[in-house]
Amino acid sequence: MLKEFKNFIMTGNVIDFAVAVIMAGALGAVIKGFVDNIAMPIVGYFAGGIDFADLHIAMDGNEYATLAAAKEAGGAVIGYGLWINTIINLIIVGFVMFMIVRAYNKTKKPVEVTPEVPKGPSQEDLLTEIRDLLSKK
Repeated sequence: MLKEFKNFIMTGNVIDFAVAVIMAGALGAVIKGFVDNIAMPIVGYFAGGIDFADLHIAMDGNEYATLAAAKEAGGAVIGYGLWINTIINLIIVGFVMFMIVRAYNKTKKPVEVTPEVPKGPSQEDLLTEIRDLLSKK
């Protein structure tokens, strides 16, 4: 059993997967830093200085300056600004991933496509043609 486990772990697919997971975590931290520290302040600036994270609806009917204050009051709060942030993050992360994949694809050699050789007539077509030629004689 231990030998089987060793063989399983040492196969290329498992090692490749482990490297991919580690790289994805590191890349995710880089993209999160980019989104939180660069992209969202720019989006907030062009949106009139709004901090989406503080947009909320307090279900108790009171007005609170921030989402944290509303949650501290203990009432139910709908934090729709956080959801807006999540959607914007998704769009930005998707765009960054698109740019990374696009750049990666440009580094790969183009795959040569061999032209498909047109196939000749089928055996039935040839036999039909021979029959027709013989019947004309």
